[in-house]
Amino acid sequence: MIHLAQFLIHGPTYHSHAMWRHPRTDWDNTTWARPELYQHIAQVCERGLFDMVFFADLNYISDTYTGTLDPALRYASQAPEHDPIPLLSFMAAVTEKIGLAATFSTSHHHPFYVARLWATIDHLTRGRAGWNVVTSLNHNQAANYGEEREDSDRRYDKAHEFVDVCNKLWGSWDDDAVVMDAEAGVFVDSSKVKRIEHEGEFYKSRGPLNVVRSPQTGPAILQAGTSPKGKEFAARHADAIFAIQPRAVDAAALRTDIRERAAAAGRDPDHCKLLFGAQPIIGESEQHAAELLDEHNELVPLDAGMTILSAHLDFDLSKLDPDEPMAERTEPELQRMRTRYLHPDGSSMTVAEVAQKHGQSVGIPQFVGTASTVADQMEAFVDEAGGDGFMLSPISCPGAIEDVVDLVVPELQRRGRYRTEYTGSTQRDHLRQAT
Repeated sequence: MIHLAQFLIHGPTYHSHAMWRHPRTDWDNTTWARPELYQHIAQVCERGLFDMVFFADLNYISDTYTGTLDPALRYASQAPEHDPIPLLSFMAAVTEKIGLAATFSTSHHHPFYVARLWATIDHLTRGRAGWNVVTSLNHNQAANYGEEREDSDRRYDKAHEFVDVCNKLWGSWDDDAVVMDAEAGVFVDSSKVKRIEHEGEFYKSRGPLNVVRSPQTGPAILQAGTSPKGKEFAARHADAIFAIQPRAVDAAALRTDIRERAAAAGRDPDHCKLLFGAQPIIGESEQHAAELLDEHNELVPLDAGMTILSAHLDFDLSKLDPDEPMAERTEPELQRMRTRYLHPDGSSMTVAEVAQKHGQSVGIPQFVGTASTVADQMEAFVDEAGGDGFMLSPISCPGAIEDVVDLVVPELQRRGRYRTEYTGSTQRDHLRQAT
């Protein structure tokens, strides 16, 4: 079975830097900031039986490209970007089943606050909360908190302990601790609430949490890093991983690696789902779909691609010759892009070509065709990758989301590759639903 989730950002651009300009994105200059838009999206995705809606989040405006804020603001390169956490409650209020997930960094907070926040959200959503655990990897974000960016290994070492502390806090209340015996005058059986007394390398917390045990005992844990440390973290903690893999053969290798790591950590590999990024472009015919692809991609200025790629790499691409091959660059910051973007024959794209592609979809493969042939492409990718499904990124909002729900989902259901109902009620239930 193919799982689907919807990628969102509380801002005017997601992965597509054409989205805010797209003719089907019928917004005024405040629509993207209003809760009604996201409530509508959540209802559409629930109608489509998606596992979740998922918010990425960045706490900075990048000045990496050219050393100024102007490019990021000019092209809305994931800026402005409002906090998505309050939206989860708005969306929960108008839905019943769909999971509601958002990104929250471990890098600038204490575990007690974050455990309390996510336990509360899990209560408010009735067990539909998902926390995408990240560490902050951009110098701009660290600077906003008055800190220096730490190296990757130390960030992940801290993140492991951070989540361990959260798990202890979420478990500090027994399920039946609240007795609410009005006659005896006892609200909580105090013997069923425990301190955690955590003293680790990076964090201390006495506990207990002052939030009762939530429906999922804390949120489902999501993760999006594919470095060795990121994969180790995901294998130990994550219920699902969002991964950008343009080629199915690389997606298969990643999925195998994660499943082996999860098994080695003593976990059921099926409890760590991989959702690969996909950008569907659906037309009435193949020719119409190709025209829609060209229309979208031509709306992305090269400088917008340079801006967002510089931000994601935390490296100023204006220092490079745009016509030189990306694969020949030796800078450490560029290594993860050397092989993500290649021509069909395996040769390197130039820096400019990579940036252009990044501005169009941030490396997510574009599935282009009719509803039937887009479903073919999804099936082929999942079958080669070995599972598990897709995190969908729209080219217009909310039109492209509605196209998938109204056109592609029924096609996948006819083929027996997609659920026809939710069989559970929590975020973990949806991720683990197999038939």
